[in-house]
Amino acid sequence: MYIYKTAVVGAGAMGAEIAQTITFSGVPVLLKDVDRPRVEQGLAVIQQIYQRRVDRGKMTPDELEKRMALVTGVTDYDGFKDVDLVIEAVPERLDLKRQIFQDLDRAAPESAVLASNTSSLSISALGGVTKRPHKVVGMHFFYPAHIMKLVEVIPGLETSEETAGDIIAFAESLRKLPVRINECPGFLVNRILMPYLNEAAYCAQEGAAAPRQIDEAIVEFGFPMGPFTLVDSLGFDVCREVVNVLLDAYGARMHPADMWERLYALKRYGVKSGAGFYLYGERAGQPDPDLERVIQELRRQQRGPTGFSVNRLVLPMVNEAIRCLEEHVCTAADVDLAVIAGLGFPQSKGGILHYADEVGLDTVLAELERFTKAYGERFWPAPLLKRKVAAGHLGQKAKKGFFDYTA
Repeated sequence: MYIYKTAVVGAGAMGAEIAQTITFSGVPVLLKDVDRPRVEQGLAVIQQIYQRRVDRGKMTPDELEKRMALVTGVTDYDGFKDVDLVIEAVPERLDLKRQIFQDLDRAAPESAVLASNTSSLSISALGGVTKRPHKVVGMHFFYPAHIMKLVEVIPGLETSEETAGDIIAFAESLRKLPVRINECPGFLVNRILMPYLNEAAYCAQEGAAAPRQIDEAIVEFGFPMGPFTLVDSLGFDVCREVVNVLLDAYGARMHPADMWERLYALKRYGVKSGAGFYLYGERAGQPDPDLERVIQELRRQQRGPTGFSVNRLVLPMVNEAIRCLEEHVCTAADVDLAVIAGLGFPQSKGGILHYADEVGLDTVLAELERFTKAYGERFWPAPLLKRKVAAGHLGQKAKKGFFDYTA
């Protein structure tokens, strides 16, 4: 299937950046939202992205105008009659997304693929409200969509192989790196990311280390930014929605640290609200008594001293990645590609499962067991990890772990 014309529903930051990415590859796109001011705001985001390219000498003003001519802002579905692909990019509410998919099912031609940019919700549930579940698929871009290379492609229960293949090919035409993910709550990257972010919050509320110390340690490990800087950039409210989806799906090991709700109640949503784990705008760099009060109150609830280490944050990611392998969510190679391209995991370490192999799977297991005794069952080692160690598949030192090192 060749995609000649597309549409994006939702002109917020994510939808606008997806639309820009599509026009950059020369494909026309309709950008829809509920009213003209929101549409105009989305068009302005696209213009700004292109203007930055002009300012850096990577694009001429004439090329900017040609690219902008490929995007049309709309507030209804009248122009959807001849689209080949629609990408939904509205807030993470299943009821809202299902209503939009019902509307799209009526508005778009039977041949059109309906894709969702959801970061964690069920693709099968969205397909189930349409008459074309075989044409419904997840196409999860990462923020910022015009920069990040990874795209998770998630077939639902009834998504056809043809549809999945078409979306993988289209993602490649956008100069992205598509990774096919078998459907599960949170898909792949957010399943691996959230235990890491959550453990960082536990460390901060326990007083094991200050947020800035934790961020600095993670950057020294090789990430482009620390967990608290990342949460503030993504949006505290957005991360909270994903946490709730994962908690509902996987239970106690995804139970959020109390700090999340305390900061959410203070409306500290990150950069966009001027405060999250850090202060922004005019208050940047100033003392933060509100955050300090929250940390001190939570710290007093601790039963005893705790400790911070980079492994306390990284090994829960390893553990969840192994669980994804157990469930056949994707391959080990795809896990490592996804965490590098989608999370910024240090490329020098080869990906998270290569890192586990390098450390030694017996060492990883022993550390997780130690953390389980100290901090609780959210660190309980994945059964596949225990089987690997029992079989002597200890990683690089044994020439066999999650990868083969005999060559």
